[in-house]
Amino acid sequence: MKTARTWAVALTGVDGHLVEIEADVSNQTPGFKIVGLPDKALGEAAQRVHNAVTNAHLELTRRRLTVNLSPASLPKHGSGFDLGIAISAVATGGVLNAGSIARTVHIGELGLDGRVRPVPGVLPAVFAAARAGFEQVIVPHANAAEARLVPGIRVRAATTLAEVAMWHGADLAPVEVEPVTAAVAPPHEPESLDLVDVVGQDEAVEALIVAAAGGHHLLMSGPPGAGKTMLARRLPGILPPLDEDAALEVASIRSLSGAAVDVLDALPPLEAPHHSASVAALVGGGSRAVRPGAIVRAHRGILFLDEAAEFSRVALDALRQPLETGSIEIDRAGFRARFPARFQLALATNPCPCGNYGVRGAECICPPIAIRRYSARLSGPLRDRIDIDLQVARVAASRATASERSGTTTAEARGRVQEARRRAGLRWAQTPWTVNAEVAGSHLRQGALRLPSDVRAPLDRALERGLLTLRGYDRVLRLAWTMADLAGVDRPGHDELGRALFLKKGLIS
Repeated sequence: MKTARTWAVALTGVDGHLVEIEADVSNQTPGFKIVGLPDKALGEAAQRVHNAVTNAHLELTRRRLTVNLSPASLPKHGSGFDLGIAISAVATGGVLNAGSIARTVHIGELGLDGRVRPVPGVLPAVFAAARAGFEQVIVPHANAAEARLVPGIRVRAATTLAEVAMWHGADLAPVEVEPVTAAVAPPHEPESLDLVDVVGQDEAVEALIVAAAGGHHLLMSGPPGAGKTMLARRLPGILPPLDEDAALEVASIRSLSGAAVDVLDALPPLEAPHHSASVAALVGGGSRAVRPGAIVRAHRGILFLDEAAEFSRVALDALRQPLETGSIEIDRAGFRARFPARFQLALATNPCPCGNYGVRGAECICPPIAIRRYSARLSGPLRDRIDIDLQVARVAASRATASERSGTTTAEARGRVQEARRRAGLRWAQTPWTVNAEVAGSHLRQGALRLPSDVRAPLDRALERGLLTLRGYDRVLRLAWTMADLAGVDRPGHDELGRALFLKKGLIS
């Protein structure tokens, strides 16, 4: 056999593209050349494959061997092509079943001893293979549990290159080899966080429930020690569990990030980057292989920015476009990577650098220019994309010493949130949206869902007086519908709209 073909997967963001691996032997100067826009790691595959094939007791041709990765215009990154390159190269000698390798997708890195090593991004790669109609994929032994999360495709877990070759018809004696295992993260016990532990912040707890029920973005401003962080860290616990599709999306992103994935986790993710995080750390980046940032890892969950005013303004403003579109596209020379980023943003900030501005009984030592500069870290366009602007005050000493806790438990709050989302889900069943925060403003301002003029009057006045932008107007409408869902009424009235106005801008109708 002169030419042999098999398949692998190239990832750009979470999108997988099937790559045909062609190996061809010619009567030129002996050598091993890989073409098709490989990166440096992939360019070094020739030496890894040569040693792995030798140590697997297989043979490579002594003539000129050229391996082409098609489509040639698509950039290929990483070592996950090693296994496919080795199989196609060996198959040029006629020792493997050409039909078998042509029907199989191969994913995995090769060690010099011939063992198959794990690679990141196996879950989205197997998804791409299944969507393309392939019935079998071979993955590293350490990635087998992750790959088997994809339905409708046969997954074979490979320990060595020799084992894979035998599956395709090579006449080799089986040898027991210890498989390469993935790095095991230390066991992490989830924190037991309950809303009942929150002391004296009934209004803040209620605002948290509203945010969870409608998927609304939330800004909490108040002095140190008021409980902002405590509240935000309890937000994932009151969200409904992820359905199977959403859990698979989250697992795919974890796989791309290099984390171990063996089961689907229904708990919405929580990402809380440090305030020193760069733009690339928040939204993702990289020179050639783009890695997902915090907003992508928070997909279908919560992105919590504590001490938000301490983040660089450039990093914060990079969130504006993903907040509107629910995705992030990163352009690099020759390719574009797309990641989903449908996250719920929770911000916590102090009113000034010392934290005491406007606090009763406390002395603020910050000059006026410092207070204005600190507040301006959260730009107007970013604030306009926040649905709930909540002022959180310190708990009075008398209430704290009395150990007065919130009257709402996490389980009770989650029940209210799930019921509100059920009502919203019925309303948006024939639309692309699932929660109120995603609904297009024009859909709420026009047609059957348009509120009566007497109900809208306070909102219209706020828009006319310049207290709200049109984007803010739409966000108040979405909040009002969430209030109606929590109250169990069919559509918002004066009370729901008034409460929504107050949560958005502190305005009272």
